[in-house]
Amino acid sequence: MENPTEKFMKITTAMILAAGFGKRMRPITDTIPKPLVPVLGQPMLGTIIDQLKASGFDRIVVNGFYLKEQIRDFLENKNDASLVFSEEDSILETGGGVTLALPKLGDNPFVVINGDVCWLDGAEPALDRLVEHWDESKMDALLLLHPTSSAIGYEGNGDFTMNPEGYLARKNESDPAPFVYAGIQILHPKLFKDAPEGAFSLNEIFDKALADNRLCGLKHDGEWFHVGTPEGLIEVEGILRNKMRPLLNR
Repeated sequence: MENPTEKFMKITTAMILAAGFGKRMRPITDTIPKPLVPVLGQPMLGTIIDQLKASGFDRIVVNGFYLKEQIRDFLENKNDASLVFSEEDSILETGGGVTLALPKLGDNPFVVINGDVCWLDGAEPALDRLVEHWDESKMDALLLLHPTSSAIGYEGNGDFTMNPEGYLARKNESDPAPFVYAGIQILHPKLFKDAPEGAFSLNEIFDKALADNRLCGLKHDGEWFHVGTPEGLIEVEGILRNKMRPLLNR
């Protein structure tokens, strides 16, 4: 019998990945870490923190390596005890960064968000939908996915296919896939048992869940933007400005 407490567990801890170099965003990122690059005047990291707060997250861990003093100062200037900095002495990539931060994240499932994600919610906040969809009886990882065909600024071939029950499979290398991973996920800490030391990608964690048929997805019902380059940033800001103009003129 399904345990209802497993399916409806309230998840209130999150981690934002903010340690990377942001090489494709150069020259902007020569002097500022990518998560602090502003979109419509607000650093992406600040927008993500605001969205997490609005969805009830009360512990938010943020890692930093490249220009990490700026990330640390940004968090300290918020004077918010719920924001916790995870400092890295070497680049650990996404998987290694989460592994280092595990003592700060606790023993329950947690959300992980890329520090350069930009999205608009649909009828319900995406973070709320993701938490409501979490079901520990059937999944160890739950990824927010966006349709490849409508991902703004994204030029890749997608990442995953998804069956009607929500289970994921990786696409064949040369073929397009209907969904791109949107950089937002829920992970169970047990996936990091026996994790490699040092730098490694969260793709290894996804593959571990996939091997046990416990990698699931949720289709995003709003809009999602890939902010990858300075040119892409200009495009995304233009689109968002046009979408917000009717609200500002009310």
